[in-house]
Amino acid sequence: MSTPLCIFDTTLRDGTQGEGISLTAEDKVKIALKLDALGVHYIEGGNPGSNSKDIEFFRRVREMKLQAKLTAFGSTRRKNSVCEQDINLKHLTESGARAATLVGKTWDFHVHTALQTTLDENLAMIYESLAYVKHSGMEALFDAEHFFDGYKANPDYALSALAKAKDAGAAWIILCDTNGGTLPSEISEIVSRVVSVIDAPIGIHTHNDCELAVANTLAAISAGARQVQGTINGYGERCGNANLCSIMPTLQLKMGYSCVSDEQLKSLTSVARYVSEIANVHMPVNQPYVGNAAFAHKGGIHVSAIMKDSKTYEHIEPLLVGNKQRVLVSELAGQSNILSKAQEMGLDVNPESMKSREVIDRIKELEHQGYQFEGADASLELLLRDAYGDAVQIFTVDSFKITVEKSAGGMTSEAIVKINVAGEQVYTVAEGNGPVNALDNALRKALVQFFPGIRDIHLSDYKVRVLDEKDATAAKVRVLVESTNFKDTWSTVGVSSNVIEASWEALVDSIRYSLIGMDKGGAIAPELVQTNGLVNH
Repeated sequence: MSTPLCIFDTTLRDGTQGEGISLTAEDKVKIALKLDALGVHYIEGGNPGSNSKDIEFFRRVREMKLQAKLTAFGSTRRKNSVCEQDINLKHLTESGARAATLVGKTWDFHVHTALQTTLDENLAMIYESLAYVKHSGMEALFDAEHFFDGYKANPDYALSALAKAKDAGAAWIILCDTNGGTLPSEISEIVSRVVSVIDAPIGIHTHNDCELAVANTLAAISAGARQVQGTINGYGERCGNANLCSIMPTLQLKMGYSCVSDEQLKSLTSVARYVSEIANVHMPVNQPYVGNAAFAHKGGIHVSAIMKDSKTYEHIEPLLVGNKQRVLVSELAGQSNILSKAQEMGLDVNPESMKSREVIDRIKELEHQGYQFEGADASLELLLRDAYGDAVQIFTVDSFKITVEKSAGGMTSEAIVKINVAGEQVYTVAEGNGPVNALDNALRKALVQFFPGIRDIHLSDYKVRVLDEKDATAAKVRVLVESTNFKDTWSTVGVSSNVIEASWEALVDSIRYSLIGMDKGGAIAPELVQTNGLVNH
């Protein structure tokens, strides 16, 4: 039977201290609901004594019936004072949270330098503050700040601070590697010592300054800690906190511990990406377990092997964490890559034919020209459908023209687009804040009368990369366009020495792909669809 662990999420508190991360009260409420559905046991919502945003968050969330324990964060009382007169402790106990985490000093250097008080007064601050919070009816947790540095400098004093927290009734004592400089071997040794002398539940809170936060957390759990503190995607101050998206599946799938239910673990990828979107922080494509490339395969030999058995190049089944296997097609692709992608799209492909070889050669030639299909799955699907006679020609482009005018009112762009839909020529004009935006608006304006669903599609990202820097302004560029319809996201690519042409190519691919999706859902009238293949989508 697996050993249960306690998961303490501090994305909404410690995670927001990361550079570039700012969450509104509404953002925090949305994320809290996702974390609760994921099954974490504690959700640290912030410091109700520090800012009005956190006060609003606690006010709004206290009425929600969260399964997790909503936790407020604060520090021990000020030196040479009493808890009853400490305004921060007052806000903490009035927050409506079920639990409170108090941070206190355990490193004698910090007591003398940061607090500028005596060692005995610091111990009194720890004991009295935790006892005060517990007396108010809240569960009290103690974050032993800088514990590992403190232990290495003065183990007797660091342990005496933990003993005071235990005597005050702390439900959990969490050992913090606040500066992130401790090594896994040190973590293991010190946590083992703490577990042997402190008769209280122990937790671990690590930072990633040496890129060891995950390893240090796993070492602490192996040494006897039973609570894990961390953040979604490892957000946090400086180099970040321990990444729960790596820790939870490793503990549960590889080390025999129980963090959340198997069904909840399957939602991990969607939670990670949701938090990334709300925080407006790009998620690393190669993030373990939940990243878009975590189970992506590019080399032909790899793809050939995983088609026989995915265990050949995958350490777990992607679905266990809600992710999926992806096969990339590039200049490194072999026939297995093409076959896998075609099967994924439901195309009837004969692997023995010359067509697959021709497609591979075509892709390699396009990549030599500057195209990149790893990050443009929609363009790749259109290319494969064209190659295997399954292309849907919903519309064709006759021409487009752009004018850009500079006036006293600023720059304006106007695009004229002529397209053909099922034999009917459509001519539209639209303005935009730039030539690409004007083209996008004109194309949509031409198509929306036939396909109203286009109103739900918008560009979510637009990237331009110069491919031949030596050619300066005459250089060839690659444009990647990401589009979404609030349910799905897809990417397309265009390449040209003219940035407008490259952008147009990516835009047309994006619209073509979206209309194929609508067609599958029955939104396109059959008389508007011209197909080159056997299947009329």
